[in-house]
Amino acid sequence: MLTFILRRTSESFFVLLAMSLLVFVGVYAIGNPVDLLISPDATPEDIAQVTKALGLDLPLWQQYFYFLRQVLQGDLGRSFMFSTPAIDLLISKMPATMELAVAAMLIASVLGIPLGLIAGMNADNWMGKTIMSVSILGFSLPTFWVGLVLIMFFSVELGWLPSSGRGPTTVLFGIPISFLSWEGLKHLLLPALNLALFKLAMIIRLTRAGTQEALMQDYVRFARAKGLRPSRIIGVHVLKNIMIPIVTVIGLEFGSVIAFSIVTESIFAWPGMGKLLIDSINNLDRPVIVAYLCLIVVFFVIINLVVDLSYALLDPRVRIGDSVR
Repeated sequence: MLTFILRRTSESFFVLLAMSLLVFVGVYAIGNPVDLLISPDATPEDIAQVTKALGLDLPLWQQYFYFLRQVLQGDLGRSFMFSTPAIDLLISKMPATMELAVAAMLIASVLGIPLGLIAGMNADNWMGKTIMSVSILGFSLPTFWVGLVLIMFFSVELGWLPSSGRGPTTVLFGIPISFLSWEGLKHLLLPALNLALFKLAMIIRLTRAGTQEALMQDYVRFARAKGLRPSRIIGVHVLKNIMIPIVTVIGLEFGSVIAFSIVTESIFAWPGMGKLLIDSINNLDRPVIVAYLCLIVVFFVIINLVVDLSYALLDPRVRIGDSVR
């Protein structure tokens, strides 16, 4: 197991290095933030002074190596707009995004796995067909439209839930969170539900397909022949054997929820990293954009490593295969 972790860590280092180069070149090749930071009436001398102060007068390759050196020192650059470290801006917004992402994936997992099991065990009757028909909506409806409909119905028409903002927060272990209060939960519910809809549909369909395949296996037929209870057959023999692909999808989709919650955060004015990214793109705040994308790559690498390690807990054959290699 230790060898596996070390190998994956070294592979992750090269992935981070390659992605940092692609992200840096892609972002720094677009536009000129100096045009947004100074007055249109500025003299050429003023433009040259601001350009030099931001380090934009250096060749691109020198800027990249300077960026790498700063990263190794724990510095991802300073925001052009706020004149503060980009990593500090992201960390200040990270709790809101993580809270939204965790809530969305909890909704998708807690509802998706049971509904997928029910749909798989009742594939030919009205219950299974209804669940699958409803799950199609999760794939078909665009996120921004669903968010607007949720606001119109639950906020405008019924007045049950707030339409924007994060609500009051409580500091827990130095991290501001909102789900510990009823008002905070009300602010969290709509954006989390909007973000969870697509993931919910995906988990339902994946669980249903795995359940149908597992029910046809010999070990399930043998368990039925032994007279085991249906709940034990589903919980031990079916669910445990279909969890590896489900865990994989949940892990990867958790990373995508963190990375692509931009639309939901914009619609519901959720003060997370996605909204900060939109503001940074509008202002060509390159250090914040690069720091955000690099941070997302780190999230994906860590999540993939955790998912791979969870395989060994769910399936002992993974450990055996690793030891043989």
